[in-house]
Amino acid sequence: MELRHLRYFVTVAQNGNFTRAAEILGISQPPLSQQILRLEREIGTPLLKRLTRSVEMTEAGKVFYHDAQHILELAGLAMEKAKGIARGISGELSLGFASSVVFHPAVFSLITAFQTHYPAMSLLTREDNMAALIHDLQEGLLDAAFVRLPCESSKSLDLRVMASEQMRLVLPQSHRLSANKQVALSEMREERLVLFPREVSPSLYEMIVSACLRAGFQPRLGQQAPQVLPAISMVAAGFGFTLVPASVCEISYPGVTFHAIDDITLTSDIALAWRRFNRSPAVHHMVSTLRNASQEGR
Repeated sequence: MELRHLRYFVTVAQNGNFTRAAEILGISQPPLSQQILRLEREIGTPLLKRLTRSVEMTEAGKVFYHDAQHILELAGLAMEKAKGIARGISGELSLGFASSVVFHPAVFSLITAFQTHYPAMSLLTREDNMAALIHDLQEGLLDAAFVRLPCESSKSLDLRVMASEQMRLVLPQSHRLSANKQVALSEMREERLVLFPREVSPSLYEMIVSACLRAGFQPRLGQQAPQVLPAISMVAAGFGFTLVPASVCEISYPGVTFHAIDDITLTSDIALAWRRFNRSPAVHHMVSTLRNASQEGR
């Protein structure tokens, strides 16, 4: 039994006439009659009563008609779904987020624009540290990821910068400099630096340590935080100071104050990363959405 046999039968049953059904299907009447007879022989029972100028469904035909309609509908949906996935307009796209980028408006705007243009695409999202995101991108466990630069990338990854932002100094609310809008990083020479483990994001870790060295001191590394954001809570608990991207400061954190750094310039970029030879149309649509957004923002 083939799908075309079901389509032939359904068309004849709906029109009650072989001649009219043949015209709709674009075939001549004799081959259509033969295909319906072949279908009935395969099933083992008549599906249609042949009258002088019309046909009627038998009891078996009525039951078969509803099931055949359902099968044709499912086949049509399966075909459209496959076409949509092939064109990158439906299906699933797995996205990773570094914990320090989720609050930046550029990330939110890109996701919103992508969902507006491709509403049938389901986004599978998860937040993780930089090392895990880069590893999963390279292994094909993620389609794309929003990462914080600098990061350890390889020749297998492409990066497109979305935004650049200043780093901010985070102090306990009780700190002697907490009332200052700007604070020199050199003022922190006697303070302990709360930082995430180097393996979480080696390049960002080195950038922060190098900033302290440029400010004239070797940082005194204190209690470690698992990632960037938990470091703020540890600062609130009195473990020292830390440095975070400016967008993180938009969230209300009790017990800490945020400050611009006035003696050095320290910036970090947010980028979309994907495998260089990823042929997924959905990933290409995400990159195109970002490219269009960048051009519109100029």
